[in-house]
Amino acid sequence: MAEKPEDVLDPATTPVAVIGPTATGKSDLALDLAEEFGGEIVNIDAMQQYRGMDIGTAKLPDADRRGIPHHQLDVLEVTDIATVARYQAAAVADVEDIRSRGRRPIIVGGSMMYVQSLLDEWAFPATDPVVRAKWEAVLARDGVEEIHRVLGLADPEAAASILPTDGRRIVRALEVVELTGKPFAASAPKIGEPRWGTVVVGVDRDTAELDERIDTRTRSMFDTGLLDEVEGLLGLGLREGVTASRAIGYAQALGVLAGEYDIEHARERTFIGTRRYVRRQRSWFRRDDRVRWLDGASPTLASDALSAIELG
Repeated sequence: MAEKPEDVLDPATTPVAVIGPTATGKSDLALDLAEEFGGEIVNIDAMQQYRGMDIGTAKLPDADRRGIPHHQLDVLEVTDIATVARYQAAAVADVEDIRSRGRRPIIVGGSMMYVQSLLDEWAFPATDPVVRAKWEAVLARDGVEEIHRVLGLADPEAAASILPTDGRRIVRALEVVELTGKPFAASAPKIGEPRWGTVVVGVDRDTAELDERIDTRTRSMFDTGLLDEVEGLLGLGLREGVTASRAIGYAQALGVLAGEYDIEHARERTFIGTRRYVRRQRSWFRRDDRVRWLDGASPTLASDALSAIELG
């Protein structure tokens, strides 16, 4: 097989992916690595693609990005549907452009299927509008909890990896299961050599410590203006956004603004939802033996990461 141009570039442009659960310290480590290597950041967090969704996604403000270029941030409107296929095409183009300029892509985030689509060249099954419409009708009639239960019966692994509030992805998984007769994950590529020879570093922390960080982050989000942010996004169509409106934190803030419950309940539901999501992230990423795991609490995290990267 002939080598593609991006495969013969200087090894110094080999990407580094910093992945792992939410709130472990990935963003700061990615910035340290980008400074060390003269690299550029490629976001791989689905919700950070949305313009204006800053506080609830813990998106780094421009002033904190150390002058390092960031890609795949603020590329969608809240009314847009975030799809893995769109992300894959756009992020591949970004990584290859960064490498073509002799710089090193530092890929950072924790959206599980996005990571696999980028590193493992996931080819997505075709869609069928009739089958899709059938499951969308079930979602509209019975609600997201019921359709997630149905997915759990049809494909427990897919149900465990998809947020129980993410009706669009649940519908897609059921569509794929019906069309292929196989579990949704069967359409995913087998884990092998990552695209571009990417070095994959994982960041995690002790569970009790991470729960404390999630609680602190959640309280800070609500204390520093999440409700105001969401209220401002209502005029841009957030409530109608199929993907954005269901993001953890934003769904709960919408509930407060609609008078469905108070802020303290919203905080608690956001904390619980984030903690559950972290458990799913761990389950997904820990099955990948390419990941070099690091302790996000270590005072030598950056140097530990550099050592792991040098080992290739």
